[in-house]
Amino acid sequence: MDPVQTATASAAAIGALGSHFMLDAATYATGAELGFEGMTFYVAGRGGALGDVHADVVAAAFVFFNPATVAEGWDATRATMGRREAAEAFAGCAHRWAEAHLPTSVDAAALAALAGTVIAAADPAGAPLFAAWRAMPEPAGDAALALHRMNVLRELRGGLHGCAVLATGLSPRNAVEVRTPFMAPLFGWPEAGDATAHRDQWEAAEAATNAAMGRAFAALGEAERRRFVELADEAEAGRT
Repeated sequence: MDPVQTATASAAAIGALGSHFMLDAATYATGAELGFEGMTFYVAGRGGALGDVHADVVAAAFVFFNPATVAEGWDATRATMGRREAAEAFAGCAHRWAEAHLPTSVDAAALAALAGTVIAAADPAGAPLFAAWRAMPEPAGDAALALHRMNVLRELRGGLHGCAVLATGLSPRNAVEVRTPFMAPLFGWPEAGDATAHRDQWEAAEAATNAAMGRAFAALGEAERRRFVELADEAEAGRT
């Protein structure tokens, strides 16, 4: 399995494992306890790793969200909690989710170690949220660390995909409409358009994303790359 094949084969697991805690009811409950409303904990928590920056910076890093939606959530939470503190609280939700939901049959220590090698080798160019989350404190515990690092890889892939999408001439809104049209309102796009008109551009961007991610996976040997894909798939398939 070469590096690009590894990036392609692991894309679904990386995307999914890093997202489950974000949509979990316990995360929303924690956000409410801290004084956040609705999606604002997501905006402040995910974007908080960037520090106390202007809303436009967060919107630029999020890429696929309506900038007005990001700005509204970011500005509304300025007095709720410090940005770094919000990011650490959001990361804590990820760690607790991992301890509760990742299957104990998965070798989480091995998954964390392999992901860590890829993260350390990756070039952060074009992926500011990856760079920010790579600098966040890491948790103790194999399951929490594995999920934390898979989320960091998710930010790497997300940043590279954003660059690839824009390079094709596809708009962020159209990319959402192709990939996850049912999520368009959550991203601040109230009505999904015709996805078929942009499918070819999106597929070209996806191929470019896999090529870019492949550069990071080159840090692993062939057997390690295959093992990473196996562990990531096992973790996603066995989660509860």
